[in-house]
Amino acid sequence: MRGLRVVLTGGTGFIGSRVLHRLLDACPADRPAEVRALVRADPPRTPADPRLSWVPADLARPASLRGVCEDADVVIHLASRITGDEDECAAVNVQGTAALVEEARRAGAGRIVQLSTAAVYGPGPHRGITVDEVAPAPVSPASRTRLRGERAAVDAGGTVLRPGLVTGAGDRWVVPALSRLLEQLPAAWNAGRGLLSLVDVDDLARLIVRLATMPDQPPAGVFHASHPAPISNRDLMTALGELGVLPAVTADWSWETCVRQLRQAPGGVSERQFELLAGDHWYLSDDIWQIAACAPGPGPLARLSAAAPWYEAHLAERRGAVRA
Repeated sequence: MRGLRVVLTGGTGFIGSRVLHRLLDACPADRPAEVRALVRADPPRTPADPRLSWVPADLARPASLRGVCEDADVVIHLASRITGDEDECAAVNVQGTAALVEEARRAGAGRIVQLSTAAVYGPGPHRGITVDEVAPAPVSPASRTRLRGERAAVDAGGTVLRPGLVTGAGDRWVVPALSRLLEQLPAAWNAGRGLLSLVDVDDLARLIVRLATMPDQPPAGVFHASHPAPISNRDLMTALGELGVLPAVTADWSWETCVRQLRQAPGGVSERQFELLAGDHWYLSDDIWQIAACAPGPGPLARLSAAAPWYEAHLAERRGAVRA
């Protein structure tokens, strides 16, 4: 019997690179996966692997996608554009996604797993909500277009995942933003009461690969994909402090004091980013782990120690670049 044939987008990214490596190891030796990873530019310099082929294609140019899903069993769509204006983001996240899904349907690929984001809900507070319990209200071009891009996959019977904040080695947004924010607001923020949905990148990769390879077809629709247990901002900052990634703080500033300080010294982390990192943003995520029969793991805090050396090096490099 031939191996599972998978088309993967975003295979060079923070999450996608983890999915790629795990995917190649997920199938039994007598039926190894065959992965067709789409790449816009030159393929990365990696050791040759007969199970992996890099295919030039660009979601912003739908014609380049023609035929990329031929003979595929599964399409894992992780790529998205997160910078740029509305039209630039829509070209990838809406039109590009629709074109990829149409190719998957035309080729008869029986399974689609797509990565979205809980940022589609927009400003909080969000406290233990189910999918679309509150109406999505995205505030950025990236989030608005990623929300629109979910529709094509769902209409084709695909499974769409909305993780919250993703941490782990390679994270260039969550912990680096916390570091910058701590420079602006050197205190505990509102006693660290905010509850957040987080997931470690390797645990998220395990879930994605499980949904792509599990014997039963996963259900169509949108699912939250964070670790089921929310994390308080206090516990997150304490863990990062104990690991030496972030400095420890002793002061405690009220929410109003934090916002006032941000407004007095604009140009760093925005109020919107502060609200996202320090306020309540947690989403009920139990369902998808149960459906996939995939243990969510010990949680993102327990995974931080493995990522700490990467974070320390990355933050030191950033501070060095700022001083230069």
